[in-house]
Amino acid sequence: MYSYKCVVSYEGTRYNGWQKQGNTANTLQHKIEEILSKHLDESIEIVGSGRTDAGVHALGQVFHFHCKQMLIPNNDPSSFLTAINNHLPQDIRIVSIEYCHPRFHARLNAVKKTYRYQIDISTYGNLFLRNVSHHVPTPLDIGAMKKGADLLLGTHDFKSFCSNKRMKKSSVRTIYDIVIEENASENLLTLTFTGNGFLYNMVRILSGTLIEIGLGLRNPEEIPAMLEGGNRGLTGHTAPAKGLFLMNVEYD
Repeated sequence: MYSYKCVVSYEGTRYNGWQKQGNTANTLQHKIEEILSKHLDESIEIVGSGRTDAGVHALGQVFHFHCKQMLIPNNDPSSFLTAINNHLPQDIRIVSIEYCHPRFHARLNAVKKTYRYQIDISTYGNLFLRNVSHHVPTPLDIGAMKKGADLLLGTHDFKSFCSNKRMKKSSVRTIYDIVIEENASENLLTLTFTGNGFLYNMVRILSGTLIEIGLGLRNPEEIPAMLEGGNRGLTGHTAPAKGLFLMNVEYD
């Protein structure tokens, strides 16, 4: 039995999220498993680094799987990648494959993740970005957003930034970096979050909160009270899924 680690990119617009579901076949996990199983003529089950919601995209989602076949002869993945991508839909691309330890686990072994949230700040909305960004036509105070972002850095209980009210596990996470960059020529603002892990909808709530700070609806100084309160009602709206990208997953 051979073990493989893959990196996949996808536009999540037309899928009902990453995770396979019993009531629909329209998920990324199901589609990739279906194509791999047909191509390899054996039942393949993949395990992703995490679940992305419906409409969320990825440049660097990681998954692992096991199969009976050697897929990288002479350590050259090109033949496999060409063949499998020819069968996948055009909005899904497996960009790399490598051997991994049989006990490697894409989710449990992850130590750092990076997400990016894209905001279209043009006046009327860029039609070419409509599926991959959140349009905010009102001018944003980027300086205030950066002040708010600085107060989110470090290790905190992020319960207020989680949509799962029934979660029983620890909601303590560490955010290492939040980079806010404006590309004036493309009227695009990006919020890039790097941390050791993120709660359900956490990046979208962080983004929604920072957007509200940028709009003057909240003050950056409210962030500590949000963290200490442990109440979802204290934080901003959940920003739309279409602006979110899983950029990278890191392992020891």
